[in-house]
Amino acid sequence: MSEDNKFAKDLANAKRTIDKEIEALRMMENDLDENLSKALDLIEGCKGRVIVTGMGKSGHIGRKIAATFASTGTPSFFVHPSEASHGDLGMLTTDDVVLAISNGGESKELGDILLYCKRFGIPLIAITKNPQSSLGKNSDLVLRLPDDGEACPLGLAPTSSTTATLVMGDLLAVDMMERKGFSETDYKQRHPGGKLGAILRRVSDLMHSGDEMPLVHEDTIMQDVLMEMTAKMLGCVGIVDKDGNLEGIITDGDLRRWMSPGLILEKASTVMTKNPKTISPDALAIEALKMMNTTGKGITNLFVVDGKKPIGVIHIHDCLRAGVA
Repeated sequence: MSEDNKFAKDLANAKRTIDKEIEALRMMENDLDENLSKALDLIEGCKGRVIVTGMGKSGHIGRKIAATFASTGTPSFFVHPSEASHGDLGMLTTDDVVLAISNGGESKELGDILLYCKRFGIPLIAITKNPQSSLGKNSDLVLRLPDDGEACPLGLAPTSSTTATLVMGDLLAVDMMERKGFSETDYKQRHPGGKLGAILRRVSDLMHSGDEMPLVHEDTIMQDVLMEMTAKMLGCVGIVDKDGNLEGIITDGDLRRWMSPGLILEKASTVMTKNPKTISPDALAIEALKMMNTTGKGITNLFVVDGKKPIGVIHIHDCLRAGVA
């Protein structure tokens, strides 16, 4: 087989797989009913945690669903059905809600969890394609998966079913975010590390404030301005009026443009750049970086203001050190 024919065949197989999985998702979309809202009511009213469980591939998807719940404001963790039968049932409390996953609904390993939930009145939501299965009949609610076969050419390997299960978990988590008004700040608190945590950091998290902020009055002579810039080591100084409002900024670039023997006797108001770019303390640090990179003037600092009052200054290096890029 030629390379071109091989690629054409591979591409056709790939597209067929995608089409089959999309078809399953469309079927699931059309089958959604009031049980979705009832399941969300159970989760929203849960005083404990959403306990996700499932065997095999369903378990792998279940772990991801639990992680998504936990990171989006719904406390959750995964319990392996086999481990549950050997002591981990003690992790379940009457304040919890169980989300049990089984495509066919006949995973024997889920038996002890089903009995435990029945015995102690723990609400159980089933995700399965078969409401008449053991899982479906022993649950309080069924969220139905599409019964449309698998994308696998043998119709055996979990493919379409696991994709549909993953999407079912995502829509539950996203709907709960909407119900709870889960905010960007809430999300950041659960993702303090890595690139995501860096991107979600705010200007107020990185800015220099208080005694670290280089500020002088507009009547200050440049000799003293230079001393303030040198002491604060940020390559700039903010110029304020008698009311403490930010009037301008002097940067290393301004000094180069004004370089002359008489510079040190000039007033700050003469040398400063008026109406400098500023940013709010609540803005994302990535917004500050974007402002500094897109002005076309090589800006490396932004003063942070509350109204017209300077409350901090952020340097481009602060953003880069924090991984905001």
